[in-house]
This record gives sequence, C-alpha cells and structure tokens, in this order.
Amino acid sequence: MEQPKREKPYQKPTGPRRGLVLVYTGEGKGKTTAALGLVLRAVGRGYRARVFQFMKHERAAFGEHRALEQLGVEIEGLGDGFSWKSKDLEKSAALAYQGWQKARAALFSDYFLVVWDEISYPLRYGWIPLEEVLEALRQKPQGVHVVLTGRGMPQEILELADTVSEVRKLKHAFDAGIPAQRGIEH
Repeated sequence: MEQPKREKPYQKPTGPRRGLVLVYTGEGKGKTTAALGLVLRAVGRGYRARVFQFMKHERAAFGEHRALEQLGVEIEGLGDGFSWKSKDLEKSAALAYQGWQKARAALFSDYFLVVWDEISYPLRYGWIPLEEVLEALRQKPQGVHVVLTGRGMPQEILELADTVSEVRKLKHAFDAGIPAQRGIEH
C-alpha cells in the first residue's frame, strides 16, 4: 500500500541570509545562558564572537568567563556589579556608558556575533540612551549578529529585533531560600 504524501511542517524561507538581532528577555533564568549557547555554536563553526556584560565588573571570573577564555572568546565586564548594591550610582552610570562605547565599536569590527548581556538594565536606568542603541542596531553591518539580554527589554528594541524569546519563571530555587549555586548561577 502506498504511503500518503506528508506535507512539510513549515515552508522553507526564501529570503536572503543576514545578521540578526536576537533578544532574550523575561523574568526567568537562562537569558545569558541562551546567549552563551549561541556563542558556543558560532565559535564551533569557526566564527569570532565577543561578549560584553553590562552588570558584571571587569574582574569577574565566573564559570562562563573561565570557559570562554579557554576557547579564546573575549568576554568583558563593563559595570561595577549589581546596581542595587552600588554606593556610587554616578560612577555606575559612567561605567555603563563607557562600556557601551566599547560594545558599540565591536558591532562594527570583524565579529560574527556580539553579545550585549544585561543591556536592558542600563537602558532602563537611563545610563545608555535608547536611541543610540537603536541607531547602532539599524546601522550594524549586514553579516553581524547581535544578541541583547535582560529583563524588561524596551519595547522599541523588541519591535526592531528579528527574534525575541521570553524566558518565563515557573519556579526558582532562590525563592525557596536556596542560595545561588557555583556552576549554575555563577
């Protein structure tokens, strides 16, 4: 008996390939992890990637920093830690804006993938002008992919992005009084 012909579950896109703007946002855990997964995928294919973390300080040495350095991926903390612990918010704002200058420049360099991790926070605090970020994304080179992460990503960025994923929290160990775990959260 002849099998019935199956239809494809999707139509293959016919548009040109180009660099994408990808956003991971939401209240759940895993936004940075998803972005770093793309870094691993790109590096595994022989492409260059660069990671900027707006809330981590320049001396941060979490697990992801150690692993990416072993792979030859540049990862840079641009801030002074968690903003809610800052003793000098003007300094925090200045660090974020200086870091933004580096992160924007990398977009116009020779990287295949650039990650702006936790950029939503300095945007929400007004430390980085939203219009500057939008303009950089509009002007980015055709073949460069950029990933933006963080809770509460501004609507204008969500609208400009090619792909937006929302990470939703259903349950988190922290809420049950379990502290952050080395190798899981840092």
